[in-house]
Amino acid sequence: MHEHFTWFGYFTSDQDIQKLALALIVGFALVLLGSSSAKKIGNTPDDHIIPDEKLSLFGFFDLFIEGFIKFQDSIIGVENRKYFPLCASVFFFLLFSNLLGLIPGMPAITTTVWVNVGVALVVFLAYNYYGIRENGLVNYFKHFCGPIWWIAPVFLLLEVISHVFRVIVLNLRLYWNISADHILLGIATDLTKVVVPVIFYALGTFVSFMQAFVFTVLTMIY
Repeated sequence: MHEHFTWFGYFTSDQDIQKLALALIVGFALVLLGSSSAKKIGNTPDDHIIPDEKLSLFGFFDLFIEGFIKFQDSIIGVENRKYFPLCASVFFFLLFSNLLGLIPGMPAITTTVWVNVGVALVVFLAYNYYGIRENGLVNYFKHFCGPIWWIAPVFLLLEVISHVFRVIVLNLRLYWNISADHILLGIATDLTKVVVPVIFYALGTFVSFMQAFVFTVLTMIY
């Protein structure tokens, strides 16, 4: 796939390294944002329920988080809010990574399998870890074996393949959709510099959100 100019090219010509470096920057920025939000909330109970008097970035972020939690509750239930940090981290990391790729001079982070597979592996390891912790090792793997003991090996093999295949599906869905979006945007900007690219930038913003959204929904379901 044709790669556009990036400022990171002054440091290295390897596109994958550029994307990995920006992925680390995005991750670090999200950690700082989370830390500053925690300090903003404060330690007293009233700080958790009284919104800012004026419209602010934190207020908008707080409103979005509230909507995110309600959406997660509708999928996996209120009793599973303990998984919110994982799901929210996946969503915001992928959303910002996708959107940064629309900025001229920035590499498209999620058009490299190294980043996508990394996020997919985190999800894979996390939901298996939580499953074992909640149900116990024996009971967790027992549900892989199906209802009939004499065909349990077949069920187990199919389930293992299915779960491993999830990593590939999460990676490829994100990779190809974001790559296709950037190819279309590149073609549009090559044809003309006015009007038409704006339409594709709007489409790219929508695709960036939807791909982060779908990835996160699948994370919740898993």
